[in-house]
Amino acid sequence: MRTLRIILWAAVVVLGGVLAWLTFEVTRSKEQIAEGPFGVPFQLVAQNGQPITEEAFRQKPTALFFGFTHCPEVCPTTIFELNGWMKQVDPDGTKLGGYLVSIDPERDTPELLDQYISNVSDRIIGISGPPEKVTEMAKGFKVYFKKVPLDEKQPDGDYTMDHTASVFLLDAGGRFAGTISYGENPETAIKKLENLISG
Repeated sequence: MRTLRIILWAAVVVLGGVLAWLTFEVTRSKEQIAEGPFGVPFQLVAQNGQPITEEAFRQKPTALFFGFTHCPEVCPTTIFELNGWMKQVDPDGTKLGGYLVSIDPERDTPELLDQYISNVSDRIIGISGPPEKVTEMAKGFKVYFKKVPLDEKQPDGDYTMDHTASVFLLDAGGRFAGTISYGENPETAIKKLENLISG
């Protein structure tokens, strides 16, 4: 019985040590995300055809969304809502940047992005580029995306994209400051953008 008690106490001590280590690692990871710029360096193309890099996200607070022009609902709704919120919290357009990075660069050329976004917003800038570079950038920003054939029998035919639907919020240094979820309460979303600007 005494041996069993010793074994149980030893297991408790080991488990406590493992939990303490895990807590430390999670805390350290969160601190590293908060301390440095979020994402990875990149060289892509803005909707006006000009080169764009991660420096664009470090000039002022930024709302960053990953989507695509053939998106039936989530992307157009997000762009429309984000544009309205940005106009409300930053009427003169000087305090907050907005970007849509296409996770479907095979179809979304800078020209197409320009047409698509210009119909809805003069605040949000589209970003595209070579597929391999866009993939590298999106993965570096921890974005989930996957090509999904519309007809499983024709995997090389028409397709849609599954993707992360949240808007990433970055502070003026490019550091992660939170997200706005798809379908979030508008008042909450506006408050988050206000806090980001005043940050």
